[in-house]
Amino acid sequence: MPSPSSAPATPKRRFYLRWPFGLALAAVIGYGVAMAMHWDDRGVLWVKERFESTAERSESVWLPEYRVDIDAKPLPGMEDDEASDVAFNPRTRTLFAVMGKNPFLVELNLDGDVLRKIPLNGWNNPEGIAVLEDGYLAITDERLHDLTVVKVDAQTTALNHDDFQSHDLGQSVKSNKGFEAVAWDPLRQRLVIGEERPPKLYTWNTDGRSPLMGEKQALPSDELDVRNLSALSVDPRTGHLLVLSADSNMLLELDEQGQQVSFMTLLGGFNGLQDTIPRAEGVAMDDKGNLYMVSEPALFYRFRKN
Repeated sequence: MPSPSSAPATPKRRFYLRWPFGLALAAVIGYGVAMAMHWDDRGVLWVKERFESTAERSESVWLPEYRVDIDAKPLPGMEDDEASDVAFNPRTRTLFAVMGKNPFLVELNLDGDVLRKIPLNGWNNPEGIAVLEDGYLAITDERLHDLTVVKVDAQTTALNHDDFQSHDLGQSVKSNKGFEAVAWDPLRQRLVIGEERPPKLYTWNTDGRSPLMGEKQALPSDELDVRNLSALSVDPRTGHLLVLSADSNMLLELDEQGQQVSFMTLLGGFNGLQDTIPRAEGVAMDDKGNLYMVSEPALFYRFRKN
């Protein structure tokens, strides 16, 4: 029979033996989280950003230099409507936001004040909006799997889905994570369409005025290392694509070759944000380089470059 003095040795030894296993488990979990959040890619991009020249930065949007100046402004009376996207109209210098849960458009001024609401009759779950030319807007519906080009002017009080030609976007890999985003690229005369998960990009050539012809075409999406794709916008000055990801709390800039240029985190404490943006669902950039975002349930943000 072992002596009383030797009895504690076994549990003590087992306690120390648990440490290597615990450290290994923590390392595996940490690596998995880092890979899922793409922290490795963000780290590489962050390092690359440090070596960009002043000239290279001036030729891009350069998201690290943006700071919020309207932070989480509520859209009154829309708390149950779920803001899904926002787009800039250069003709009126206003914004159009689309609400997905109770479908309607809301026109805002550049300070996020509501100017008017336009019901979207016949839409099921509109998620993306883009302002084209001469008052035409493109709206994607995630549940209907379609894209509809509508005409809006100062006298428009409501829109009916059946009054306009709709274009079938096809089934997505995940039916409830479908075609979430659309943006107008005036420099290349095309629509850019985004699938939420897995994130993918497509284009549809158009002059922004005539009916859409042909079908959407796949665009290389290798640089979309984000957890999901919530919204798209195109900088009208550089042609660079902005990719918003609510799940990754990130806005990513891609150049004309689809390569990553810069990014901005949407977590509280960064870029002047007091709190993390709850769920960033829409992004737009105006012709002066100002950024606008909408978040569920109904919050408005504006960012300006330093």
